Amino acid sequence: MRPQIRAALERSAELTRSNRLVEAVQMGEAAMNRATDDEQPEIQQWLTDHTDDFTRED
Repeated sequence: MRPQIRAALERSAELTRSNRLVEAVQMGEAAMNRATDDEQPEIQQWLTDHTDDFTRED
């Protein structure tokens, strides 16, 4: 996955933890929309591996 997509997903997780859900969804959706078909499985795996990034507190 490209670094800018990973960064957007990481930022989306940060926004989620800060209860900025609308912004988090917008950023995550934009990242996924920019991803190629080849990147989609890697993104899905990243999301699975990093579920706690979206739920733990800072």
